[in-house]
Amino acid sequence: MRIEKPIAGRWLAAVLLPLLSACGPSTEGVGGEGKVGDLLPLGAYQDGLITFYDATGAGNCSYDPSPDDLDVAAMNIGQYQDSAVCGSCVEIEGPKANLRVRIVDSCPDCPDKGHLDLSRSAFAKIANPVDGRVKVRWRPVACDVSGPVRYHVKDGSSQWWTALQVRNHRLPVTRLEYLKNGSWVNVKRESYNYFVEPKGMGAGSIKIRVTAQDGQVLEDTLPGADSNKLFTGGSQFRAPSTDGN
Repeated sequence: MRIEKPIAGRWLAAVLLPLLSACGPSTEGVGGEGKVGDLLPLGAYQDGLITFYDATGAGNCSYDPSPDDLDVAAMNIGQYQDSAVCGSCVEIEGPKANLRVRIVDSCPDCPDKGHLDLSRSAFAKIANPVDGRVKVRWRPVACDVSGPVRYHVKDGSSQWWTALQVRNHRLPVTRLEYLKNGSWVNVKRESYNYFVEPKGMGAGSIKIRVTAQDGQVLEDTLPGADSNKLFTGGSQFRAPSTDGN
């Protein structure tokens, strides 16, 4: 069983900026593990370019809209890696300023490595919107989050089909496991950014283990697989020193 999420349309400002190449509407990618080993290391610079679209904070990463925080971006399809970058942050060096943005979406029509499609407001903070396409360089960094990580149980989840999403994480999340009969079971991450156990994680509390890109591990216990519930974890990943945090 797979519960599909509705995808909101995403369009570049092609009417106002005819020279701007459109990233087109978001669609879910093909499900898969994601090439986590190919994630750009924290602090490593990437040459690229930025465009913008009518971002809401929602998108292929299945996050809720965030109207009060639109420092967000969609990642080019090659580096989206089946949602492996969802919730991670990058710092962009633009002609006007530097800005840290959170990855909330993918851009299927952005084939070039390094391409980031920003919200309108985020783009305007670092470049002139009339330029449309601007060359930049950026690097993955720790997110400026407060409080512990959070876990969202997807709507439709139960003890027989369970989907979990990690939110508010400082570092990219590369792995989620749950404890079953004394052994840790790795859970596949789908392209819409939920770790899905097709046979469910059982009744009662669920002990989970989450691993960050740099190898840090957090363990938490969720009360159960209640559909459409948000739980707060007990801790947060430490910020590495590689990105200046």
